Amino acid sequence: MSAQHPCQPKGDKLKKALCALSELVQLHPDRSRAVLLRQIEIQFDLSPKECDFLNTHFDQLPDCH
Repeated sequence: MSAQHPCQPKGDKLKKALCALSELVQLHPDRSRAVLLRQIEIQFDLSPKECDFLNTHFDQLPDCH
């Protein structure tokens, strides 16, 4: 799990998670967005609020092929 450094700017972890999600979507277009979101939430140890944000805004977006 990835712990946030005390000096790390607020929201930086979420930005990194979004970049990683984008990469996963490109690498695995066959996987469901929900599965990829769960993987990112665990990998970056996101808070429930951050997970809710990702699920609300990125679960239903069309896949870019």
